[in-house]
Amino acid sequence: QVQLVESGGGLVQAGGSLRLSCAPSGLTFGYWTMGWFRQVPGKEREFVAAVSGSGSTKYYGDSVKGRFTISRDNAANTVYLQMSSLKPEDTANYYCTAKAGPGVTPRVIGSNEWNYWGQGTQVTVSS
Repeated sequence: QVQLVESGGGLVQAGGSLRLSCAPSGLTFGYWTMGWFRQVPGKEREFVAAVSGSGSTKYYGDSVKGRFTISRDNAANTVYLQMSSLKPEDTANYYCTAKAGPGVTPRVIGSNEWNYWGQGTQVTVSS
């Protein structure tokens, strides 16, 4: 059974930083593309970032480019999302997700491209 468990969410002031972690279990980590989405109640889930199985290819949503960095440690079976220069509009529930196959294409921005989802971790940015 595949499980994705996020951690690291919380309350932070605007301009601050936060790092999210996700530790999947039940899958061969290096063969899966990993990603992050976020969602605000009443709105559609928004693509944030994705990283290929090797970690060599990364793809970001336009709203977070230059501020967020996705990375992975295949030895530790963990994917990270380093968030900097946070804005109040970054407030959302952040979801870790896994997609079969190690490659990243622009199709990753679609939530229906992904196979497994975590329960989410709340990030709140105060102004």
